[in-house]
Amino acid sequence: MSDTQSIEACIRDNLETYFRDLDGTDPAGLYDMLVKLVEKPLLDVVMSQSGQNQSRAAEWLGLNRNTLRKKLIEHDLLK
Repeated sequence: MSDTQSIEACIRDNLETYFRDLDGTDPAGLYDMLVKLVEKPLLDVVMSQSGQNQSRAAEWLGLNRNTLRKKLIEHDLLK
């Protein structure tokens, strides 16, 4: 199993658990919740792996450096 498949399987398993735990209750704001939950650790790990180099991290993520900086501020990850 590739890393991408492994990550996808992990997300799928967690989503299935989430819906099971909801026990029939409709979720609200699911997309925004998931994006924020995935985005913060993604940014944190990429910044760590890039040695806190925002230009390098932005390139790895395919983002503009200013967009990355905005997201780092939103997630309180700017060091």
